[in-house]
Amino acid sequence: MRVLVTGANGFVGRALVPLLAERGHHVRAAVRKAGTVVPDAAETVAIGDIGPDTDWHRALDGIDAVAHLAARVHVMKDTAADPLAAFRAVNTDGTRRLAEQAAASGVRRFVYLSSIKALVDESQPRPLDEATPADPHSPYGVSKLEAEQALAGIAADSGLEVAVIRPPLVYGPGVAGNFRSLLKLVASGLPLPLGGLDNRRSLIFVGNLADAAALCLTHPGASGGHFLVHDGQPLSTAELVRAIGTAIGRPARLVPLPAGLLALGARLAGKQAVYDRIAGSLTIDDRAIRDRLGWRPPHDPASGLRATAEWFKASRG
Repeated sequence: MRVLVTGANGFVGRALVPLLAERGHHVRAAVRKAGTVVPDAAETVAIGDIGPDTDWHRALDGIDAVAHLAARVHVMKDTAADPLAAFRAVNTDGTRRLAEQAAASGVRRFVYLSSIKALVDESQPRPLDEATPADPHSPYGVSKLEAEQALAGIAADSGLEVAVIRPPLVYGPGVAGNFRSLLKLVASGLPLPLGGLDNRRSLIFVGNLADAAALCLTHPGASGGHFLVHDGQPLSTAELVRAIGTAIGRPARLVPLPAGLLALGARLAGKQAVYDRIAGSLTIDDRAIRDRLGWRPPHDPASGLRATAEWFKASRG
C-alpha cells in the first residue's frame, strides 16, 4: 500500500514511518521544507505550511491511504493574537483541505490523529470512552473536534473511509513539553512533593500509538471509528515518577505531602492550572479498538519508559 504520512518528521511520525516501511508499505513523507530527510521513507514531498489553501495534489498522486499526523500542537502559553483562529487554520481548515483533495484523488483510507482534548480538557472522575459527549473548551481541543466533524461530512459525501484516533498524553523518545520537564526533574534528584497524590492518568507510548495508527490504515473495521487508545495501565503521578526514576536509574525522591496542602500551595502561588494537570485524573476505556480491531498495545509501560529514558540520557550526552 502507498501511504502519505503528514508530520512524518515529527514526534509520532518518526515512530510511524519506520513501522510502515517495516510492514512493507511504500511511505511518502510530507514535510514542510524541501531537502528534509525522513529516514525509512521511500520518498519525501515538500508541501509548505498546512492550511486552507495548501495544494496536496502532487503529494496525493497514486496514494492509497493517508495518515494525517501534522498539526498545530497544544502549548501552555500561546502567543498568537487569536489562538482559536490559529488552531483552526491548521487543524480544522488544513485537515478539511487535505481530506477533500484526498477524496478527489481516489484515496481510500484516511487516518486522523486527533486528541483526547477533542473530548475534554479537564480532569474527569470516570473513564472516557467513545460514548463520552465531546465538550472541549481550549482552542486546541475545539479545532481538533471541528476537524473530526469536517472529516465525517467529507466521508458521508465521498465515501472516503475515515478513522479517528484520540490519544491522551504521548511519551517516548523525542518527547518534549511537560513530560520532558518531568524527566529532568526526576533526573535532578531533587525531592518532589508528589508522594501523597493518588490520581489516575492514562498515557500512551509513541510506539503503541504508531502501532494503532498502522492498524487503522489497513483494518477493514476501522472505517468510521473514533478510537481512544492508551497503554492499558493508568498510573498515578507518584507511580509515574517512581517508574521514570527506575528507568533513568535514579530513584525518585518523593515527599508524601498531603494533596490538600499541595493544592493550597499551588493556589497561593498562582499555579492552580499546573496542580490540576499534575493531580487530576483522566483515564480511558479503549475497549472499542480492542473489540472492533483486536488491537493490543505491543509495548508495556515499563519498556516504553525504558526506551524514553535511554533516549533522554543519550540526548544529555
